[in-house]
This record gives sequence, C-alpha cells and structure tokens, in this order.
Amino acid sequence: MAETHGLMERLEKAVTRLESLFSDSPRSGGMEYDGIAPYVEAFDRLLNGSVAEFLRYSKILEGDVKTHNEVAVLLKPISEKIQEIQNFRERNRGSKMFNHLSAVSESIPALGWITVSPKPGPYVKEMNDAATFYTNRVLKDYKNSDTRHVDWVKSYLNIWSELQAYIKEHHTTGLTWSKTGPVASSMSMRSVLTSGSGLSPPPPPPPPPGPPPIFDTETAKDEGTASRSALFAQLNQGEAITKGLRHVSDDQKTHKNPNLRAQGPPVRSPTKSHTPSPTSPKNSPQQNHPPVLELEGKKWRVEYQEDKNDLVINNTELKQVAYIFKCNKSTLQIKGKINSITIDNCKKFGLVFDNVVGIVEVINSRDIQIQVMGKVPTISINKTEGCHIYLSEESLDCEIVSAKSSEMNILIPQDGDYKEFPVPEQFKTAWDGSKLVTEPAEIVG
Repeated sequence: MAETHGLMERLEKAVTRLESLFSDSPRSGGMEYDGIAPYVEAFDRLLNGSVAEFLRYSKILEGDVKTHNEVAVLLKPISEKIQEIQNFRERNRGSKMFNHLSAVSESIPALGWITVSPKPGPYVKEMNDAATFYTNRVLKDYKNSDTRHVDWVKSYLNIWSELQAYIKEHHTTGLTWSKTGPVASSMSMRSVLTSGSGLSPPPPPPPPPGPPPIFDTETAKDEGTASRSALFAQLNQGEAITKGLRHVSDDQKTHKNPNLRAQGPPVRSPTKSHTPSPTSPKNSPQQNHPPVLELEGKKWRVEYQEDKNDLVINNTELKQVAYIFKCNKSTLQIKGKINSITIDNCKKFGLVFDNVVGIVEVINSRDIQIQVMGKVPTISINKTEGCHIYLSEESLDCEIVSAKSSEMNILIPQDGDYKEFPVPEQFKTAWDGSKLVTEPAEIVG
C-alpha cells in the first residue's frame, strides 16, 4: 500500500495549504469556527473513502492499471499528472485494459473543477459521463467473468459521484474562499500552491457544454405516409446519398456570418422558461423561428430547419455533441467522429453520420430515418412513431434500446442490399414461479 500512502501524503499537503487560507478567518456565514473548516473535513472524507478504495482496487487488478496509478502518484504537479495519465493511455493502446485506461484518461480533467465557475458540479458530471462510456465496456467484458473489474468500475465512478455531492454542498457556484481573508487572485493562488510543496494548479478545463434543450413532449399527427416514403427513398441510396449533399460554406452559417444573425433575433435552445405552462391555450399560434446551424461551445445546434436536404456538418471533434431540434422534411449529414447525437421533436427527418462513440437518441419524433456509415454502440428510440435505422457492416453490434415507440425497423446489409427487421412493440410477461419473464409477443396477422 506504499502507493496509497504516498498519494495521501501529497494530497494532505495540498489540503493543508488550502486550509491555511481559512483556518484563521470567519466562515462565509459570519460564524467563527475552530480548527479545520467543514468543507476541508468533507474533502478529507472523500479522499479517505472513495479515492482510497479506488487505489486499493487498482492495486488488486495489477497490470497496466496498477502501473497507470503509480505514475499518477509519483508525479508532483497536478497538471503534469493529468497529462501523464493521458499520455500513458495513448502509449498503451494495445493493452488488454485499454478501456480501463481510457475511463481514467477521459475523466481525470475533472480534477480541474476548482477553476470552473459558476457551476463546477456539472463539469465534474460531464467528465464522469466521459468515463461511463468506457466503464460500460469494462462491465460488458467482465461482469460475468471477473468481479474484480466490476468492483474497480464502481469504486472509480464513486469518486466522481461523491465529488459532485461534495461540490454541491460546499462549493455550488465555485470554490469557496474566506470573505475576510486575502483576495484569491490567480497569481496569489499559484504562489500559495507552489511554495514549499512543488505543486502547481491544474490547467483550466474546457467550459462545460450548455444544457440540452428541454423539449415539448407532444407531437401532432400529420398526413399519411406519402411524404415519409419520399424521405426514405432519399436515404435508401446508401453511400450514394452524399453525392446530393452540398457543402454549407461559412457565409451560410449563423455562427460564421454576422449578417445572418442580424436578419433575426438570436434563438436559444428551448428551456423551461420557454415551455408553455399547463394553463397556456393549446391552439395558440405557432411561433416562427429562423433556422440555426452553428457550433456553440462543444454542441452543434441544428434547429428549425425546414425542407433542407443538403445540410452538412464537418470538421467535427470527438468531444462534440449534436442536438437536432424541431427540424422537418430535412436531411443532415455529420462527417467524422462525434460523441453523441440527439434528435428531438423532428418530423420526416433523415440523418446520415460516420461514427458516434457514445449514443444516438431519438425522442418525441415522427418518421425518422437514420443511416450509419461507420460505427455506433447504442441507438435509443423513445416516444417516436416511425423510425428506420440502416446499419453498416461495422455497426452490426449496435444495441437498440426502445420505449413507448412504434413502427421501428432495423435494416441489415445483405448481398449488396438491405433486409428489414421489425423491432417488437408488444411484449408478454408471465410468472415462472420465481420471477417475471418478459418476451416479445408475436403478432398474428
């Protein structure tokens, strides 16, 4: 346990220096306290609990996971530790524990939460979500063969969950400083942390993405299936669909061309403040919104597109997400590799994408067609009527999760064409004497 002891000593030194800023000053509520501040005590409990447990399970697993952890213990500055952990993952792509290393590498920037304001908690959750993608793979590989890996996953995710709870209780809007002590500027913070201990603050993390839109859950019934058939015919071209797409130049994007933004008021993703109240009349006139296709932080916003069958997003990055909201009779192609895609409140909409490392979600929509050109691990369909998914050879291991949806079909490539398989919509459940057993119900025509 020498590694654990070494890490605890270094972390205790850092906490002691932070504590020195508070120990002689009143708390923010105007009340005096003696000894260690409550938020420092809470942080100590986090270190002695979840962190210590995770280190113990890392040692049990041995191999690259143990070495990966020892590297973090030996390095002094937090920023260097973060970089070294990420470099270690890149140098060991052939490791049988690559998913373990990736879970830590993708989420370790959460240690920079102290530089995030006003909402460090959601930033930690974002990093936790990045880890979950890889820990789910670990669970899938080992849940039925080696419970040590399951324990490792639980212990690691517990760190970020408890850190979120700690931040919510003590530092909801950012790291809390004494109101009567010295001003905590970036230079003074650096001098406090670096004097005597050799520690330097971690690099500022990227800003957390904006909150996803809160969507209206009601969708109106529309006319027949003629329009849907026309839309599906476009996507049935397979790879040839990209020939009909045109590149959207910078002067046509709202975030690149100020003149386009000047033509209408800025449109934000719907929030609770824009959601009609229960007392709002149902027959109120629908507002007209200008179409949006722009990159906002790490989120691509595609909203209110009508009769546009040549929309393209390129120059994508792995950590970017796409939110597609209230687009009708349109088709979008997303090139490259992206983290996740959400389609909400769309009708007669077609999506073609290369690769998604997280999940593609379809919710509250109607007549949706999706074509996967590369890989995607999971596609979720919720409260949707009519959804056709064309899988590629590479994506045949994709998991389809559905709820409260109908007219769902998965199309599998076979002999140069696609064979259609319907997704069950009805299920039967029976008691087998010890538990409930649910299975798809066959519909007799």
